[in-house]
Amino acid sequence: MSTNGHGDQYIRDTILVPEELRPVIPKAMSVGGSDSSAGSGIQADLKTFAAHGVYGTTTVVAVTAQSTKGVYAIAEVPDEVVVAQIDMLMEDIGADAAKTGILSSALIVEVVADRLAAWGVPTVVDPVMISRTGDLLLQRNALNAVRRHLIPMSKIVTPNIPEAEALSGRTIVTEEDLREAARAIHALGTEWVLIKGGHRSTTATDVLFDGVMFYEMPAERIETFNILGAGSTLSAAITANLALGLDLLPAVEAARAYLIGAMRAGYAIGGGHSPVNHFFRFPGSGPAASARSAPPTPRDG
Repeated sequence: MSTNGHGDQYIRDTILVPEELRPVIPKAMSVGGSDSSAGSGIQADLKTFAAHGVYGTTTVVAVTAQSTKGVYAIAEVPDEVVVAQIDMLMEDIGADAAKTGILSSALIVEVVADRLAAWGVPTVVDPVMISRTGDLLLQRNALNAVRRHLIPMSKIVTPNIPEAEALSGRTIVTEEDLREAARAIHALGTEWVLIKGGHRSTTATDVLFDGVMFYEMPAERIETFNILGAGSTLSAAITANLALGLDLLPAVEAARAYLIGAMRAGYAIGGGHSPVNHFFRFPGSGPAASARSAPPTPRDG
């Protein structure tokens, strides 16, 4: 087999260059479900990783038939395939940080927690339970597995208000309710808890807790329907920032700023809740760019 000059250059660059001289590329792994609309799940995670300059890999635990209007079917990947994905990726590529999304059954929760802990990957847990359209994504037998196996090995857990209520067993109405829920989730073994405030009736303030200090993180409410995948995007951005070497607090602050920008720059896709714009920082992305690149409309005369 012969190679041309470009092929020879490829061989020199990728095979003959010693590993210690190759550029270090930050890497992050998304462990979760495939969203066929690409607005949330591992597709949103990969977009977020790429927007941060982080190489993303995926462990698919479930495949969904999903659109912007709802989730219509879920097929779980066999647990032995999930384990193989994590182990093969870690042996070959590695990961500086990982995040989990939809983990639909207790068995999948347990094997994912076991393998990520065994590899020592700093893990962001997004405890996805209910979709934006109200579809149940977590089997009821999996909640205790999340509490017992996944949260104790995590770097940070990022529930919204309903998820925080389910994990803590507390109803959240007042500010003190929210803090008590954060304490209860932290007591399960995680290092940090971020309770997202988007479901709060009075304010959109997020609350971050490290076991000692509470950090109030105010946020404006953005009036938009382009919010599909917002939770996935926030947790993926935190993961990307951890992979880039940021400490937890600045990683969360930077991720929140990124999500706000992505929500503001969103545009309509489909007939339901459209996704956020993951590439808003890049010139030439979004509907305005499409309009600029479209051929001119013929005019009469």
